[in-house]
Amino acid sequence: MKSRSAFVTCLCLAFLGLAFLAGCSQTTRHSVAGSSAAGAGGDPLVSWNDGPAKKAIVNFVRTTTDRRNPNFVPPEDRIATFDQDGTTWVEQPLYSQVLFAFDRVTALASRHLGWNTKQPFKAVIAGDKEAMDKFTLKDLEEIVFATHAGMTTEAFQSIVKDWMATARHPRFNKPYPKMVYQPMLEVMRYLRDNGYRTYIVTGGGQDFVRAYSQRVYGIPPEQIIGSALQTRYEYKDGRGVLMRAPRLLLDNNFSGKPEDIYLFLGRRPRAAFGNSTGDRQMLEYTQAGGGAPLEMLVLHDDAVREYAYGPAQGLPDTKVGTFDQALYDEAVKRGWIVISMKNDWKNIFPPDVG
Repeated sequence: MKSRSAFVTCLCLAFLGLAFLAGCSQTTRHSVAGSSAAGAGGDPLVSWNDGPAKKAIVNFVRTTTDRRNPNFVPPEDRIATFDQDGTTWVEQPLYSQVLFAFDRVTALASRHLGWNTKQPFKAVIAGDKEAMDKFTLKDLEEIVFATHAGMTTEAFQSIVKDWMATARHPRFNKPYPKMVYQPMLEVMRYLRDNGYRTYIVTGGGQDFVRAYSQRVYGIPPEQIIGSALQTRYEYKDGRGVLMRAPRLLLDNNFSGKPEDIYLFLGRRPRAAFGNSTGDRQMLEYTQAGGGAPLEMLVLHDDAVREYAYGPAQGLPDTKVGTFDQALYDEAVKRGWIVISMKNDWKNIFPPDVG
């Protein structure tokens, strides 16, 4: 068990200089992210430009599924792990779960009248960015516990699904299920078509992602590994239920990722995809298994179609999804593939997203 939850840490980082986005989500009807079929030539990666990144994916699949190849991977060991925020969908200018927590505070304010005069809730309700910029980790934990705990697991899932059906990205004005990266959807499908089981391994909330993973990624909830609160088995009206407790159980970030992969799977991934310093240990763990594994990092270098940030390679610095120069240098040294969003992806979002 770890002392801090990764999604609490994400909240803390995101507030630094970015709190002006409180309450920015709006309502709309749910639109599920699509996944285009292979092109006329049977290309499973039609949203990828030809280049080292696409070639590495194709070669990995061919090598590890060919029984004649010394690096053949038996079907039971075919595991691929994907970070979520910044790897499979947009994480700027704030993590989706940060906006969810903001919106939950506003939605619950009428039941907690004292919040109007009590920090940190008062600042969120009022949209007071100056006050939110000064939030401590303790303040943010209080928000997480108030908005993510004290309910059954089923109730939380329902709340997240409802939010996903109405929340819109502040820049693109699209539902979050549409803010997935089309090239990564294609990679997931390509791997599954070749016997790989795809897992989301996220620093965000495990139950948060489980609420929409099947619809958005085609990944069932049991294949989501993330940060988690403790649950308690209780009786409500004579019926056994699992209640979400305001205590941290798993911090699935940095070294927590390989630790929790082993905890849940007991196997090492053969492919791992990330985009930030929080994914480094997961890629190291994958490579340490030997054979011909695949390690890839998404570099956000396309300010026109999405965002540009690092600070690796001289890109703007960010406290959300940091990809620093040390990680970039390690990738070069270890032979990890750095995906250039600008150069490697023909399309970033599904076709109907501008």
